[in-house]
Amino acid sequence: MPTLAPIAAYDILPDGKARALDQDWPTPGPGSDAAWRWIHCDRTAPGFIAWSAAHLPHPVRAGLMQAETRPHFESIGDGFLVTLRGINLNPGEESEDMVALRLWIGPGLVVSTRMRRIFAFDDLVRAMAEGQAPATPASFVARLIDALTLRIEATTAEREDRTDEIEEILLDDQPDTVGKGEMEIARLARSVIKLRRHIAPQREALSRLAAAEGELFGSVEGYDIRNAANRTVRAVEELDTVRDRLASLRAHTDSLQAARLGRNSFILSVVAAVFLPLGFLTGLFGVNVAGMPGTDWPWAFAALSGATAVMGLGLWLVFRWMKWF
Repeated sequence: MPTLAPIAAYDILPDGKARALDQDWPTPGPGSDAAWRWIHCDRTAPGFIAWSAAHLPHPVRAGLMQAETRPHFESIGDGFLVTLRGINLNPGEESEDMVALRLWIGPGLVVSTRMRRIFAFDDLVRAMAEGQAPATPASFVARLIDALTLRIEATTAEREDRTDEIEEILLDDQPDTVGKGEMEIARLARSVIKLRRHIAPQREALSRLAAAEGELFGSVEGYDIRNAANRTVRAVEELDTVRDRLASLRAHTDSLQAARLGRNSFILSVVAAVFLPLGFLTGLFGVNVAGMPGTDWPWAFAALSGATAVMGLGLWLVFRWMKWF
């Protein structure tokens, strides 16, 4: 049978110190001095699959191993199953491709799973190594949610700052900057849409989790989670604002391009209007038939060139007088 081989596993002592897990018990065993236990695993690891089958209820095991999921909160028996999303900070990956983390919060036990690295967990591991472990599972969850929300807020603020930069670029109204601005708007809009798709349901999950105060969370942890839920709501509202601003900027760039195209088309139309009669005249005199005037006069070509120049200038003056350009 494969061993558990967790990513991180600790017994949390009452004094806030953490001790590396040395057993596969689902909770601290009889006689243990640990207040609670945290086990963090890769959900696809064979050791975790076997361990969860032996120690966790089937609905919990299914929730922790589910491949496709969205942020949600569910009460199962005497514990809670929570799925959340965190900003993807893994090298070479897009931050908007948010990573999923799954939590089972039971009496004296927290089991968390992921497939891709979640940096918020690294903060907790460092705190435990420094002797600052959360005293209870509730405070652990509250601290984890705060770390996730901080990164969401930073990412949202970065998108807002980038939108401000694009607005400044478009204010220059230069042909090259408009083209670059359109590409930036498209990339940023796609990023905002992806972020909002994951963050919007997370605010609902956090609100439901905060409502569990009294069952698992104390008043302090409940307040922290409600605060995180409110901050997540603000992040969603900021993303909505950025999305609307990007839509307005896209409409602005479209109008600039349409105006530029219309202006260029008008100039070409004026040029064509000037040269159309001139082209007719030169074409008429260019036919090779008998009876063409001036064929025996040496100054005929000069006279025709002068006449076309005068006619072109006259047409230009007429168009200016009519305020066509």
